[in-house]
Amino acid sequence: MRNIVLKFGLISGALLSAMMAITIPFQDTIGFDLGMVVGYTTMVLAFLFVYFGVRSYRDTVAGGSLTFGRALKVGALIALIASCCYVATWEIMYFKFMPDFAEKMTAQTIAKARAAGESEAAVAKKQQEMAEFEAMYQNPAINAAMTFLEPLPVALIMTLVSAGLLSRRTVPPRET
Repeated sequence: MRNIVLKFGLISGALLSAMMAITIPFQDTIGFDLGMVVGYTTMVLAFLFVYFGVRSYRDTVAGGSLTFGRALKVGALIALIASCCYVATWEIMYFKFMPDFAEKMTAQTIAKARAAGESEAAVAKKQQEMAEFEAMYQNPAINAAMTFLEPLPVALIMTLVSAGLLSRRTVPPRET
């Protein structure tokens, strides 16, 4: 199981990391909203390797028979490895190449609030919240934890779907 989990987890993680490294330099050009769409689309594509990994495990290791629980475990481990790659890449990108990311995100959030016609009190409150976020985000542990939450919903959905689609038990033959 370990080889399959590592192989598919690292392939998925490499895809997540590569796409992040490719798209982050264009963040100012494409904006945060489109960047989020691209990011989550990439996550869906990368987490397809959860499906392929569970299927490979079922067909090569489990002999074609796989319970939902075992499929869920294999898928979750693949997703965990991929997510760890994603977080590690973000930590390097953020702290080495884009330490002003939180400031840019704050500026965009405030500009969006003003464009939506929010009151100055609401904008001031949002500025305070974003200032607290910026301060928290400088802590690598909090930064990593928050980043880990980004791919989590996609990983869980892909793992559950893969386990549901690929789990099957072999039925023993009937005695007559």
